[in-house]
Amino acid sequence: MKFFVDTAEVDAIAELNALGMVDGVTTNPSLIAKSGRDILEVTKEICDMVEGPVSAEVTATDADKMIEEGRKLAKIAVNIAVKVPLTWDGLKACKVLSGEGNMVNVTLCFSANQALLAAKAGATFISPFIGRLDDINLDGLELIADIREIYDNYGFDTQILAASIRSANHMSECAKIGADVATAPPAVIKAMANHILTDKGLAAFLADIEKANIKIV
Repeated sequence: MKFFVDTAEVDAIAELNALGMVDGVTTNPSLIAKSGRDILEVTKEICDMVEGPVSAEVTATDADKMIEEGRKLAKIAVNIAVKVPLTWDGLKACKVLSGEGNMVNVTLCFSANQALLAAKAGATFISPFIGRLDDINLDGLELIADIREIYDNYGFDTQILAASIRSANHMSECAKIGADVATAPPAVIKAMANHILTDKGLAAFLADIEKANIKIV
């Protein structure tokens, strides 16, 4: 499973990228606003830093303006994936932009039917939001499984990009289900390294080292 980092903080991306933990990046205007920087400037910097897709989201809601904005975003770098919402206008924009050879990430997906429409419209990525479904007592992971089954049934090339990841458990469950990509904040990716037994074992090891006064150098 590929890891996309869901942030616009370039330092956090650089740290994970140096470890080989970044296959792409997802951003949106809200994330970039937190950085206090110009949206085009920070997006270009991220694109130069990573080799994989960088999702940059349109701000318009009607198809024609989405297409106009998407074309402008696509000019930033060859690895831009234009992010559009899963609305009827978003699907129209997806069809045009993908037909022009652009990567398109269709976001805010909450049902298998929506994912099916996005694949038919030529989406490169579909972004089902796990955490937001969990918030309303629905099973976000079940949606990932449903989309995986449908896409496999018909051989769609659209990649499942699990989004709204809230925990390290979400990451492993998405990998077991077969999501192509999971996008998560840096803190969640780092949390995947944590385990109470690792901490306990390391503490015991360090105590033994100190007791025996062992030194490597």
